[in-house]
Amino acid sequence: MQRALLASLSLVASVLCATAADSTVPRVPRFSVEHMDRTVQPSADFYRFAAGNWVKANPVPSDKARWSGFDELQDRNWKLIRVLLEEAAAGKASGKEGSQVGAFFKSALATNKIEALKFKPLAEDLAKIDALKDATGLFRLLAGLHERDIPGMFGSGVLPDARNSSIYEFKLVQGGLGLPDRDYYLAEGFAKQREGYRAHVAKMLGLLSGKPGPDAATAADVVLEIETSLARASRSRVELRDPNANYNKFPVANLGALFPRLPLKAYLDATGAGRATELNVGQTNFFAALDGLLGSRPVSDWKPYLRWHLLRSSAAYMHREVDEANFDFYGTLLSGQPQMEPRWQRAAKVIDGAIGEALGKLYVQRHFPEAARARMAALVGDLKVVFRARLGRLDWMSDDTRAKALAKFDKFTQKIGHPDRFRDYPFAVKSDDYLGNVRRAASHEWRRQVDRIGKVVDRSEWRMTPQTVNAYFSPLQNEIVFPAGILQPPFFDLEADDAINYGAIGVVIGHEITHGYDDQGRKFDADGNLKDWWTEDDAREFMTRAQKLVDQYGSYEPLPGRRVNGSLTLGENIADLGGTSIAFEALQRALARDPSKRKDIDGFTPEQRFFLSLSQLWRTNFREAELLRRLTVDPHSPGMYRAVGPHVNLDEFYKAWDIREGSPMYKAPADRARIW
Repeated sequence: MQRALLASLSLVASVLCATAADSTVPRVPRFSVEHMDRTVQPSADFYRFAAGNWVKANPVPSDKARWSGFDELQDRNWKLIRVLLEEAAAGKASGKEGSQVGAFFKSALATNKIEALKFKPLAEDLAKIDALKDATGLFRLLAGLHERDIPGMFGSGVLPDARNSSIYEFKLVQGGLGLPDRDYYLAEGFAKQREGYRAHVAKMLGLLSGKPGPDAATAADVVLEIETSLARASRSRVELRDPNANYNKFPVANLGALFPRLPLKAYLDATGAGRATELNVGQTNFFAALDGLLGSRPVSDWKPYLRWHLLRSSAAYMHREVDEANFDFYGTLLSGQPQMEPRWQRAAKVIDGAIGEALGKLYVQRHFPEAARARMAALVGDLKVVFRARLGRLDWMSDDTRAKALAKFDKFTQKIGHPDRFRDYPFAVKSDDYLGNVRRAASHEWRRQVDRIGKVVDRSEWRMTPQTVNAYFSPLQNEIVFPAGILQPPFFDLEADDAINYGAIGVVIGHEITHGYDDQGRKFDADGNLKDWWTEDDAREFMTRAQKLVDQYGSYEPLPGRRVNGSLTLGENIADLGGTSIAFEALQRALARDPSKRKDIDGFTPEQRFFLSLSQLWRTNFREAELLRRLTVDPHSPGMYRAVGPHVNLDEFYKAWDIREGSPMYKAPADRARIW
């Protein structure tokens, strides 16, 4: 045993040494006038003017599907995290979190052990699938799979009740697909991806059984038939944006009458959610179709389907042959990415998802200065003052709706940097059991969530880890959240002038605030409950104004014949427009408070630097397959349109750059979207 332990430690040490050579942290991705292409006139193509040199000089790296200012920061952040992981693996990080993070990272790097195991970690689940005899057994097995984040048939989880947001509920939602979206199964433009998927499923099931050939191909056909039926029953991503349509609460006692072939009570009992008296079924048509599918498909057809989803969800943590085959399809064919990211980086992302606040505690201690938190709080305060004033003077909103909008805003809260209390992870993290660590983390989180059903919502929790380069608005809690990870250049720069920061993190703050009043967020009241507080006339006027954004973004065509979906991206586009508008006004207030800051830098006024900063923030290059995927599934418009889409609706932009009628960047005043 001692010899084996020494060999294991030697392996980890050799991997750490081998990976340390390329661990140099990249430069800070700040705003720079060097990114600009001054051969282009701002009135002709403002995006190229602001960021054209960067676009030309920064092709997508071989291990990425997209490369942007956002990705530059993420990549730099992962390299900072890598140092923390390597220190933890070497025993140089203190506390329980250091021990757990280190053991998890070691397990990801223990490739010899992973290679030796092959498919053994799946043996118990595969035996259970083989032994299935009826639908009740199928749903009990499915519950155990879902507990460990192994997907199949549908999705489920615990979250605040949208109409009583202070209490947790259990919800079922459509799911069960192995391709990114229903359109990949149904639309003519995805025939190549479907055939690639069929071949990939057959290959993977052949590797699993050790019998590639006709049997694996037949099993793949069954998987694709089942998933195509589920796709036909699924709502589109635009339809899923309607929170009212996705709220359907039923007594558990009535489920048998609604879906007689679905043994949902057996599923709930097996998940630990059996005490729930009510269930929210997000998409009733989907579950009615699943009910019919369960009746028309014998249990024997569901066995290859479950084997496939077990394998698909495990592949990234298994031996090289399976891991690489999985990447060949999901990374290369679907996203155009030629190479995998390095193993340490893939492992870092897994650890972030599994025990993210343990890693986050180490990250915050090393990389998040309190000065950033204080400065960010001041910026949020500035933006809130502006937005509240806007609500008070909108000329298109009635007094009745305005009063409720202000009441909602007055209950609005924010979180910055990291939780005040980091989450504990009371389960075993083993240095030689990568897949086991992933499954134990998922199982712990499932049980933690299920235990909350019917209990009061914990408003102190975060939905993102501190090291995340992102931010969010929660309509159910009426709050905005900014993790430490995003509070770095190019989003937030303590060394930059106000114009650069208001044009970057200021717009992001305004973006998240505006989400509370976009086409979805506006349907939630001050307490985070799904409740209509608008007059009919005001709601109609809002949608008339929003339609201009649907039309504007729907006219953008990044690939031949493939336009941005203006309806899918509407919420984000409203937030971009609102965020830009209120951040610009907040900058004007800041300059008025301190007139000494009103000076040209690099030959540009503060107003010009504001718009340059925002456009550089969304500098982006895509691989074609990844752009196609994002046009299908992403509620955000591609970066090159976020970089200019808000500008052309703002009078301040035309004034700052003296852009006049007849210029390519010009939009007539009557056509400009004006909402918040």
